[in-house]
Amino acid sequence: MTLHDKRQIYNFLFFSLGGFLISMIMLLFGFFLGAKSNSENSRNIPFESGVNSFGRVNLQIPIHFSLFAIFFVIFDVESCYLYLWSVNVIEVGWVGFLEMSFFIMIFLITIIYLIKTNMLKWILS
Repeated sequence: MTLHDKRQIYNFLFFSLGGFLISMIMLLFGFFLGAKSNSENSRNIPFESGVNSFGRVNLQIPIHFSLFAIFFVIFDVESCYLYLWSVNVIEVGWVGFLEMSFFIMIFLITIIYLIKTNMLKWILS
């Protein structure tokens, strides 16, 4: 093990220990300097943005919206991979072309499956 390797290990340990200590100090400051509440009744009242809630506070959002958001994130990440491949298409050669063809095939199969199972329909039943 060279001196450079040891220095990298020490830097990593120092960084990890420093991050841990700063986190613990911030948590302790929050615990000791934070406001204390003695009233147990106030813990059962929802508090949002300094305004007391009125009416029904538990909104039931259909799972369809969450699923659609998850699909959007997944397909957005896949489009980033397609962009990176298109920028480096000459460097990756035929192997990269075949791998990206397989990737696009899986992408299309996933979209077809989502369409067949009506997961992308906006009409809620």
